[in-house]
Amino acid sequence: MAEEPPAPAGTSASRRLRASRHGRSARHRPMGHDRQSHPVQDGTRTASRRLARTRRRRRYAMEAVAAFAGLLVLVGYVNLWSEPVPEEPADTDGLPAVVGRPSLPSPLPTAPAVPGLQPRERSPSPSPSPSPRTGSPAAPGVPTTLTVSRSDIPDIVDLTELGRRDWVHWGLGDAGTTVRKRDGSAEIRDLGGKGERGGWDGNQELFRWRDGVPAESADDTPDGVYTCGTGNGFSLAVVADGRPRTATVYLGVWMARGRLDVRLAGGGPGRTVRLEERHTSQSTRVSVRFQAPAGSRLLLSWTVEETFTPHCGNVGLQAVALR
Repeated sequence: MAEEPPAPAGTSASRRLRASRHGRSARHRPMGHDRQSHPVQDGTRTASRRLARTRRRRRYAMEAVAAFAGLLVLVGYVNLWSEPVPEEPADTDGLPAVVGRPSLPSPLPTAPAVPGLQPRERSPSPSPSPSPRTGSPAAPGVPTTLTVSRSDIPDIVDLTELGRRDWVHWGLGDAGTTVRKRDGSAEIRDLGGKGERGGWDGNQELFRWRDGVPAESADDTPDGVYTCGTGNGFSLAVVADGRPRTATVYLGVWMARGRLDVRLAGGGPGRTVRLEERHTSQSTRVSVRFQAPAGSRLLLSWTVEETFTPHCGNVGLQAVALR
């Protein structure tokens, strides 16, 4: 093979010299050489910025227009509700008329709705002076009260003094005699009772009066009546007149337990008093304070609840005074 002719002397040196010259010119290339070499890219960026600014301005303008339009709508809404609007005429049942709702002519005049009226109520007729309210509550009725207390009987009972309104005494001389207050109110009623009544003249307390009928007067009588046996007794009533009254009942027991039931007729309040004596006799005074409508009744039931002897355990009754 033929040998390649050797390179001329100085060739490598020449190449290095040329490379170094090219490198220097690359390192010392002036700034801005790239911008001058890409003018199309610079123009595109500028146009994009201008377009973005234009879009922002357009959006701001549209938002301002929308806000202004909303403000106008709000002002118009407020003005609409602030203006007086005529009320719809009331229907026959006092409710506003509804479109398409069948209705019949009413003989009563219709009128605008009035605040405070309930359904089916109508406003009062026009008048120069205020008309009184209808349906106002009536005056309160007579209160119903009942209290019962018990105490000892004094040695002497003056029925004329204690029964200023009315009084009744039983058993003067015999079981069939009943003495009443002359010109009294006759509000004390004897309704009878169960069992046979007997007369008794052994009461520890004495009774007197000076305005009686049929016996005009009596001085210190111990007489009274009684009835024997469980479940037997007396039934009395006092007629109310609407005012507070006090009815005083004088009664006793002999070897028995008596039960006094006091109540106002018609489902009113009631009270119960018991008196018991197992070995001998005992008497007591029961005061009944009550108030009830005129014509109603205070009912008194005095009966033998239990006996403690086979020999006529009983309850006794002497008198009733009303004031």
